[in-house]
Amino acid sequence: MSEAQVLTKLEQASGLDPASERVRQAVDSVIRPQRLRDALHGVWLGHPLHPAMVQAPVGAWMATAVLDALPDRRFPGRMSGMERAATALTGFGVATAVPSAVAGWTDFSTLSREQQRVGLVHAVSNLIAVGLYTGSFVARLAGRRRAGKALAYAGMGIASLGAYLGGHMAYGLGAGVNHSIADLRHLPDGWQPLVRFSELPDGEPTVRRMGEVPVLVYRQGAEVTVLMERCGHQSGPLGEGQVVRDGGDPCVVCPWHGSVFRLRDGAVMHGPAATDQPVLASRISEDGLVEARLP
Repeated sequence: MSEAQVLTKLEQASGLDPASERVRQAVDSVIRPQRLRDALHGVWLGHPLHPAMVQAPVGAWMATAVLDALPDRRFPGRMSGMERAATALTGFGVATAVPSAVAGWTDFSTLSREQQRVGLVHAVSNLIAVGLYTGSFVARLAGRRRAGKALAYAGMGIASLGAYLGGHMAYGLGAGVNHSIADLRHLPDGWQPLVRFSELPDGEPTVRRMGEVPVLVYRQGAEVTVLMERCGHQSGPLGEGQVVRDGGDPCVVCPWHGSVFRLRDGAVMHGPAATDQPVLASRISEDGLVEARLP
């Protein structure tokens, strides 16, 4: 069976759904404050936080693997400098894996069903890897260097599997990417007429199309904003979302997962979306038509 077939079977493994749902409910019950969820989603960073955080444990463990492979002069009853460095890096990786996992679980709770199936195996693989590296750290502190190295290399193998599945989630299933960007590539060139300004309701989003791509047109007084209509998080229909005020600004709430975007500039105010919603250049023509184009 090829790798592609294995991944397809994993995506279709409905038997994982009950466990995924229990995990989602647990995450939602524990990580409840909106500010904390926004921070873990990476709203402040401008892209998902989890992929950035995993660089710390992965980097530490890869450095450990290199040190373990190098020849080292040992002294009876003493830990050499290289051994101390490998031990410290192993422990650092374990410590930083914990907040990385918390950010990952927060993202997991808002993924689609197929993404969650792969994400569950991804998370379990990484959990096993952390357990192996924890055992390696303890063994190194006890002076059992050979056992520590064996556990670390086993952990690296399992962590590599987890990383492979994480890459498939992002690049194969689109988890964590801005889904609205793909629509930008299909917009027609030049200024496109959308609707007469006089026909736009004040303070209520209206959906129009540029070619085959839906866009969200919002009028506030004499100002008009045109945003991509499909939510960047999971392509939810922002045109069906509620308009609320956040910090005094009108914002639209995605009806699927609750991401909040400021209407005047597309800025993401609350996750799970971590990137801004693309805004198009817009103008009102002499004939009173609202027109838009790529910025």
